[in-house]
Amino acid sequence: MIVLGVDLAWAEATRSGHANETGVVAATQDGTIVDAGWTVGIEQTLDWIGVNAADDVLAMIDAPLVVDNAKGQRLCEKQVGQRYGRWKVSANTTNLSSPRLGGVALRERLESSGWSYDSGLSGPPSTGRRFSECYPYTCLVGAEELGYDDERPVYKRKPKRMPAAEFRVARAKNCDELLRRLDALSTANPPLRLRSHPTTEALLSTPSPLNDRDYKHREDLIDAAVSAWTGLLWLTHGTTRVQVLGDTSSAAPPTIIAPARPTQR
Repeated sequence: MIVLGVDLAWAEATRSGHANETGVVAATQDGTIVDAGWTVGIEQTLDWIGVNAADDVLAMIDAPLVVDNAKGQRLCEKQVGQRYGRWKVSANTTNLSSPRLGGVALRERLESSGWSYDSGLSGPPSTGRRFSECYPYTCLVGAEELGYDDERPVYKRKPKRMPAAEFRVARAKNCDELLRRLDALSTANPPLRLRSHPTTEALLSTPSPLNDRDYKHREDLIDAAVSAWTGLLWLTHGTTRVQVLGDTSSAAPPTIIAPARPTQR
């Protein structure tokens, strides 16, 4: 199967009236990246997915896809904190009152064009056009290959007491280290070959910027690559390396496909 990693901009538009960028990465099952870049808005993202989809394809989307709870957190989000909290990983709260439900809009459009939402409860898919929800942080601390044994890498959210200027320097350093570790996945099982495509290779050859906008551009592509590798882990190892977070009692429940160490189950 082709695996698509999509780091979706959760809001369909910002206060400026424009959607944020969505990072996108397409990979074959041997880890070769065949396309990578950015889209803006649901329409461009759907177009990119359509261009890179095969008859058998799994899209791993970093965004809430099924939201049916009126208030509070979805169960899969609660379980992220319960099982990965020791590594300082938690999930944002999503419910029907949330203003940022771009993932729901994307799911509805994909389903209307013949794709199937896959909760993961039947194991990894082998045929068809399927899409599932993932969360890159769970992969970073749940995959032993990356070596984040104690806590998540601080490459996104600023610690409360750290000055912004200091954080930007630390963030760039941590991001470069994360990329070094992702580069080493070229020999993992399954591999992820960042150097196989010029856009992802450029992440390795260019230092992480300090400017917030330029950094976010970079971060979106990194998270798309991690989302794609989550899909490759799921297809290769199934439930031996990956767990399904969320409700198991309904046919199409909100779930997160999450790589996990034994202690995170």
